[in-house]
Amino acid sequence: MSVESVGKQGGQKPSFMKNDVLWNGIGSMCYALASMVLAFFVLRLGGEEQGGIFGFGYSTLGQQFFIVAYFGLRPFHITDMKGEFSFRQYRQFRSLTGGMALIFALAFLLFQYVNGSYNTEKCLILFFLCLFKIGDAFCDVYESELQRRGVLYKAGQSMFLRTVFSVLALLIFLGITKNLFMGAIAMNLAQLFSFLLFSYLPLRATEPLGEEKSLSKSDLSKLWKEVFTLFLSVFLDFYVFSSSKYAVDQVYGSSRSGIFNLLFMPGNFIYLLANFIIRPALPHLAVLFQTGKEKAFRKQENALFKKVVLLSLVLFLLALIFSGLALRILEWILGSSFSGKFTGERWTFCILILGGAFYALANTEYYLLILKRKQSFVFIGYGIASLLSFFTVNQAVRLGGFFYGSLHFLSMMFFLFLFFFFAGHGKREFKGSAWTVSSPRNEEL
Repeated sequence: MSVESVGKQGGQKPSFMKNDVLWNGIGSMCYALASMVLAFFVLRLGGEEQGGIFGFGYSTLGQQFFIVAYFGLRPFHITDMKGEFSFRQYRQFRSLTGGMALIFALAFLLFQYVNGSYNTEKCLILFFLCLFKIGDAFCDVYESELQRRGVLYKAGQSMFLRTVFSVLALLIFLGITKNLFMGAIAMNLAQLFSFLLFSYLPLRATEPLGEEKSLSKSDLSKLWKEVFTLFLSVFLDFYVFSSSKYAVDQVYGSSRSGIFNLLFMPGNFIYLLANFIIRPALPHLAVLFQTGKEKAFRKQENALFKKVVLLSLVLFLLALIFSGLALRILEWILGSSFSGKFTGERWTFCILILGGAFYALANTEYYLLILKRKQSFVFIGYGIASLLSFFTVNQAVRLGGFFYGSLHFLSMMFFLFLFFFFAGHGKREFKGSAWTVSSPRNEEL
């Protein structure tokens, strides 16, 4: 399969089952909604204690180890349209980082158990939730390769179906047994079953970009160097994005932290929703950039940015109009004990939505920086934002509670967007680029 054929597939009119944008959107939306759906229903079905363990294990601790397993590989993988590394090499690399994440998770839980912070039941539940998130990262390398081979719709279908089956397995077993430990085991088994059916088998039916080679020591060293700054950037990104949540938990404790986390969820949802616009555009943008077609690249780059801006603006306006009603419904779902705790934070909620919109824009520029192989700017941006957050966020929350915490979140996301935007739009980025191909002229496709 040639680079050009992958890049041009988007020009053909797709059928419903082969629509990249549709299925990537469905998969991304379902994946984004899963954490919110589970947060509500586990709290309802399992009670406050199990709901708290699940929220921490799935969205915080599990996500932290997902980042270790993920290792910032996907942006590099899906834009590697020349086949610099084969799928086997990417899979073997992800297996190594996944194993590393599993070891770190076991070490962390063992330390907490020996230290007396966690009991046996909590450690077991957290282990299986971390295992699920690490498995999620392993599934991602197959879905990334499906995208690179020009069948993004299959990646979207895989994400959608394994998310649905995993969520249903957890909720059904939790509803029957009232035991989160059994539900977490069922969730892992459902993901394994879904992976085999919807990721492994579909990928085997596609044609590789080139020769499938094993990961040698030199390849491992080269790939590690290529993505290590990406991993550090993603790790720092998670801290910057979550720093206001950490601060609320530290300053006000778990009960208030749970309320802020629910207010915070839609901000993350905006970014995940924006992926259905961003991801389908990346392979074609990579082809244009790597073949030196500057005029066509600039046109597509601007179009992508405008689409994400429009999505962000629409969602923010909807939040301004309907936030009062939405928060009242949320209180009604959770029960009378939460009356006034969410509706009183309407402006906090709207500011968090705006921060999520800028996070989506910042990540658009992040992907473009990776495509242009400007990983160092990504790391610098996240490094500066991490330092700013570390020294300011706790004080902001102490001074102004949720409202100042939301303003801090907005300011950090706005900073990242501006930094990445100006770092990624240099006038001479096509000249001297390692990806530029000599040709008589850069013609538009």
